[in-house]
Amino acid sequence: MEINVQRGDITNHPAKAIIVALYEGTAPTGPTAAVDQRLEGAISQLVKDGEARGKANELTLLHTFWRIPSPRVLVLGLGKAEECNLEKLRNAVAVAVRHLRSLGVDTIATVTHGADAQGLDPEACAQAIVEGAVLGLYTFQRHKKKDEDTREISEITLVEREATKLRALRRGVERGRILAEAANWARDLANEPANYMTPSDMAERAKAIAAERGLEFQVFERKDMEKMGMGALLGVAQGSHQPPKLIVLHYRGGKEGATPLGLVGKGITFDTGGISIKPSQGMEEMKSDMAGGAAVIAAMSAIAQLKPKINVTALVPATENMPGGGAQKPGDVVRALNGKTIEVINTDAEGRLILADALSYACRLGLSPIVDVATLTGAIVIALGRAAMGAMTNNEAFLDRLRAASQASGEKLWQLPMYDEYKEHIKSEVADVKNVGNREAGSITGALFLQEFVDNTPWVHLDIAGVDQAEKEKGVLVKGSSGIPVRTLVNLALSLAQKPLPKK
Repeated sequence: MEINVQRGDITNHPAKAIIVALYEGTAPTGPTAAVDQRLEGAISQLVKDGEARGKANELTLLHTFWRIPSPRVLVLGLGKAEECNLEKLRNAVAVAVRHLRSLGVDTIATVTHGADAQGLDPEACAQAIVEGAVLGLYTFQRHKKKDEDTREISEITLVEREATKLRALRRGVERGRILAEAANWARDLANEPANYMTPSDMAERAKAIAAERGLEFQVFERKDMEKMGMGALLGVAQGSHQPPKLIVLHYRGGKEGATPLGLVGKGITFDTGGISIKPSQGMEEMKSDMAGGAAVIAAMSAIAQLKPKINVTALVPATENMPGGGAQKPGDVVRALNGKTIEVINTDAEGRLILADALSYACRLGLSPIVDVATLTGAIVIALGRAAMGAMTNNEAFLDRLRAASQASGEKLWQLPMYDEYKEHIKSEVADVKNVGNREAGSITGALFLQEFVDNTPWVHLDIAGVDQAEKEKGVLVKGSSGIPVRTLVNLALSLAQKPLPKK
């Protein structure tokens, strides 16, 4: 899909449909009023009749009958003017473009909604509009026979009257496109069936994106892990015929020798639960248990394109968790890279085991600060539902930076506590630590387990198990993988490039 910024008048654009905005409880203003005038008051009449009310995500389609060059006008409700923000704009645009696609529209023109009426930054509005469009139009059709009736939008044009704004709008459009396409790339990986997304496949996809974006790529094989002493990762992998991989990507945009930001993503390409096997119902969804790994690789792709002055290293431990004859058993003890021993109480708590070795290796590389991203616990869904990621940290200042990055992306997070009292749940009688506690505070004890492997490095754990999948279309989300938190991670890197985290 081509996305352009063009100087001109929206009323004269020949796209198959143009989108104008309406705020709740108000008459048409700005470009909407100009279109209304050309349509002889048609929009105003719909407002007067109560058919177009401007409520958030409300869509009202008008046929112009060639009173203007475009044959259709879609009036997009943005809700109350005083409550309009970038997240609402992003979601509203996603709803609008999906609707127009369903009608067979292939070219769309729009204006920078929110920039004039609400005083929002025009560049940020342009970015939000493009993110909404690209994320909202995502589909995963790789394994379906192509339908001759498939409808696609080929072009979206952002129309602006003032020449002085064009450069900023083009910056916003480009950044929005890069971020949204990266999120969609992560969606592609997580939506793949597990037989098409083995650890080897994941490594090959990472290698290809590294070559395309100019990233340094490295992969550690089983023999490398054995030599290094990654017993926790290897313990999970030993039940599968698929060889494990530790995927490493480097972006070097900062000063030589400057400490890199670390991004660590869980890469369980299929999770049966191992010997502690999961119920069969819904197990097919476990193909996306590598969504955290997909997110950090996708974030690296976007970072490489945006070129911030920062060094970033991504680590993705990738393996299947299978109940084969060689699989690890409840009660086994494994030794992680940092030398700590782990009693494996439940083989379905495998994500934290592979992350233990990856985080230990991140510390060995000197990465700081570190974010790990994982579909770690079902408990986070009980705690926060499907609205937000859970965030746990050993460094409040770092979490504040990540929180700001998430607010900019609209990918919500909520902090859970890391009190010492919870550590009692993961004390082991036969090892340094055990991989699960009781049913209480499961997400927190999972994070406390991971904290055992980060030393004193500033670190945030993101549990994305409640948000990695969408059950239905809603705003920028479509059914299937969400691509969260790709845009948050990129925003974090951009922020730290501008203002590094202070060292203690």
